[in-house]
Amino acid sequence: MAEVLKPLTQKSVAVIGGGIAGLSAAAKLAEQGISVTLFEAAPQLGGRARRVNFNNLSLDNGQHILLGAYHQTLGLLSLVGISETSLLLRQPLSLHMHGAMRLKTCSYLPAPLHLLAGICFAMGLSFGEKLRLIGFFTWLKVQGFKVSQDLPLLDFLHRHCPSGKLTQMLWEPLCLAALNTPIQQASTQVFLNVLRDSFNNKKNDSDLLLPKTDLSSMLAEPIATYIRSKGGVVMCNQAINKIEQSKHGFRLKDKSEQTFNFSHVIVATSSAQAQNLGLALNVPAFSYQPIYTVYLQYPAETKLPRIMTGFCNSLSQWVFDRGALCNQAGLMSVVISAEGQHQDLTQTQLAEAVIQELASDFPELPPPLWHKVIAEKRATFSCNSALTRPSTETTMPNLYLAGDYVTSGCALSDYPATIEGAVRSGIACATQIAGQNHAKS
Repeated sequence: MAEVLKPLTQKSVAVIGGGIAGLSAAAKLAEQGISVTLFEAAPQLGGRARRVNFNNLSLDNGQHILLGAYHQTLGLLSLVGISETSLLLRQPLSLHMHGAMRLKTCSYLPAPLHLLAGICFAMGLSFGEKLRLIGFFTWLKVQGFKVSQDLPLLDFLHRHCPSGKLTQMLWEPLCLAALNTPIQQASTQVFLNVLRDSFNNKKNDSDLLLPKTDLSSMLAEPIATYIRSKGGVVMCNQAINKIEQSKHGFRLKDKSEQTFNFSHVIVATSSAQAQNLGLALNVPAFSYQPIYTVYLQYPAETKLPRIMTGFCNSLSQWVFDRGALCNQAGLMSVVISAEGQHQDLTQTQLAEAVIQELASDFPELPPPLWHKVIAEKRATFSCNSALTRPSTETTMPNLYLAGDYVTSGCALSDYPATIEGAVRSGIACATQIAGQNHAKS
């Protein structure tokens, strides 16, 4: 049995988990000059935001959308030397629900007027529906986007914005995209937090940021390169099976009983994995929601009318033209979020159903050349109303939790299981350790 000793006269931090939360924590610690080692069990970093190689193409294990309000994610990219314009396509918010509605913010007006004008000129909504929507947003602003009781979102909308058409064409697609949770059980407060951050401050906060490359190239790889450039250590294929308290901090063990000693530990694994590390972390057992991404390769000259199109009353929820977005000519990705009847289909049946829907909506599409279904069956925690979430701090000093399931400690700041939520939690852990470091120096 080998023991890897690290000097504990100064802070040395272990980050367990190389997803976005762990990478964010390690990058911020490295920026502060704090010794950090990141352990990732898999051969590849990125967790649920990573590259998948197939047919000589770089796909993603899930098609992601970022928002202009994701300030900490954008700040992290800037920190590691990534230019937003090089890897992200920024567009003013445009929700085009095929054959039903189109709502586009007015880029020449400040917030929230850019949204109100967009509602006024929206296509597919009646005059009464536009008034109801404007009144609802005005009421939310007066309320500070805060509810006294965190109801399921559908119940909240029935009380304050009753409209089956608006629910079908706007609220449900946004809820699935933002929270990956059925609207019948999704948290109203978390949904309102996203609305507030996107529409209530700067107009650019509501912009859509669409990745122009695979997620490993955009996030995991440049962040890992930055950590190493600052003297940090990033180890893949290195699972940590157990954490024990030691005289000077913590002792980490892998399956071969090799040990590593650190003064601080950030557990940035999934909540289920965190429960199996040998310490009483009091992480609740979450329910989970899937995300299915169906990739369809059409002939190279095939294009869709828009880079991103949504659907109502359809198995398919969003389709992205990756030819226009990522220079992958003729490749389309179709996203199906949250649980539903599609889970009863085989991957071939699901792909065939999606192909038929797209052929009906876009009759000019030729038959695809091939398809690939990527199913993340536990893609995110189910962001239900009144959900109890753990905080970054645990009952054990110098042991922290990071992950998109972690709470900020304030319901008005809680985010769903998004890249931004993961980044926020990682940075919060690193900030607490760095602040503690400064206080003692």
